[in-house]
Amino acid sequence: MKEVLLFLTDHWADWEAGHAIAGISMTEQYVVKTIAVDKQPKVSIGGMRAEIDYAIADYQNFDNLAMLILTGSFSWGENRYDEIAAFVRDAHNRSIPIAAICGATIFLAKHGFLNSVKHTGDELEYFQEMLENEEGYKGEEYFTVSQVINDGGFITANETAALEFAREIFYVLKTDTDEEINSWYEKQRCGMEH
Repeated sequence: MKEVLLFLTDHWADWEAGHAIAGISMTEQYVVKTIAVDKQPKVSIGGMRAEIDYAIADYQNFDNLAMLILTGSFSWGENRYDEIAAFVRDAHNRSIPIAAICGATIFLAKHGFLNSVKHTGDELEYFQEMLENEEGYKGEEYFTVSQVINDGGFITANETAALEFAREIFYVLKTDTDEEINSWYEKQRCGMEH
């Protein structure tokens, strides 16, 4: 089975990638594993304690890697995480898709990943505020107000788009037919509206 890596930091947003990792885990072609800067368990905003499968320094199995998912976290804006940026760059250079939601989009922007791809995030004003002292972000013209965008090997989503984020991940990983993925999305979305 191919691996999908879920990057975790302290105070990760457990709900933002929940639909995605549940759907991926129900397939026979993928397994979700956790990865972080070290092997110390990471505690989510909701108080869930997650064990870490891989420290980034130890991960070598890029040939079996299908996608990286970076869920939101308060710590993306507070830390540079240069070692994670190097890992993401390595994966991207190997044409491995990168999916980021909420604060993780700020991390990608900070390190210049979104300078030439269409992307979204929580709000352009928030992006600019969070990145005003950063030299790396030059992608304002590519920022698009949208729930989710897939461009140039990067899936980006805003904080309210957990369902859309999952749907786009499912499309890229081909977890099912597009019709079945759309049907799942409509059921979930309609259920949330009632």
